[in-house]
Amino acid sequence: MKLDPITLRLFVAVMEENAIARAAAREHIAPSAASRRLAELEDQLQLELFTRSNRGSQPTAAAYALLNMARGVLNELDGIATQMKDYAQGGEQGLRGHVRVMANISSITQFLPAQLQSFLSRHPLVDVRLQERVSTDIARAVADNEADIGLLNNGSYGSKISLRPYRRDRLAVVMPQSHPLAGEHRLRLEQVLEHDLIGMHADSALNHLITRSAADQGLQPRLRMKVTGYDALCLMVAAGLGVGILPEGSAHIYMGALPLRCIRLDEVWAERQLMLCVRSQDALSSVAQLLVEHLCQSASTHQD
Repeated sequence: MKLDPITLRLFVAVMEENAIARAAAREHIAPSAASRRLAELEDQLQLELFTRSNRGSQPTAAAYALLNMARGVLNELDGIATQMKDYAQGGEQGLRGHVRVMANISSITQFLPAQLQSFLSRHPLVDVRLQERVSTDIARAVADNEADIGLLNNGSYGSKISLRPYRRDRLAVVMPQSHPLAGEHRLRLEQVLEHDLIGMHADSALNHLITRSAADQGLQPRLRMKVTGYDALCLMVAAGLGVGILPEGSAHIYMGALPLRCIRLDEVWAERQLMLCVRSQDALSSVAQLLVEHLCQSASTHQD
């Protein structure tokens, strides 16, 4: 049996795009050629990957199993190419490889820049590929072998991933410096929700947390608008359109540039635990294991 990377990449694209035409366009191949490659792949494996009907094609259980394995194989092939490129260019000897990391916005804005800088200064030939996602997507991606390491909010994500503590953060309220709440030293949620709120997008863990906590207290947020990033949230708050809730460490990034006041949210649930997740330690490459240990060791010395 000879499985070529082109066919495997096409198969992964079909599974991710849920349409042969879109997958073929993504992989720069004609749809007819894509269909032929998929049929040949099924012949080689001697099993059905897709059930076909007049309504289209649906992946079988075998297709989902192959998807996880194909992603792992392609990731290893990419790693070989990266490492050999370093040797071909005469780079200095040292640890080589690549690691796929997915992280939520709270981890990226508060902790990761300094941690990755210190890691890559020691291992300059390692290629860390970072993507921002929401926590539920991160957990799924790690479980499905789309990512090696995930940084996400604490929660229940099923048995396919392993979690360990990463960092703690605390939520705070940002408001214009002239806002009626700006003179307070601590704020309760009920005080905050008396004012228009600039919220994060509906899929964000922060939006779910605020909505659930408000409901538990019998409160109804006066949501003025939703944004997709902390920078947009702070800009809207600075423009006087409402107040916002975000991690304190993320808020401080904007304090010098915008006329904002940042006040801690005095609620038990406002102190959050961020987690690091992997499929399993044994499934990680040596480079990925080294990055996991660096992130967790670095984090353990900075817990509040």
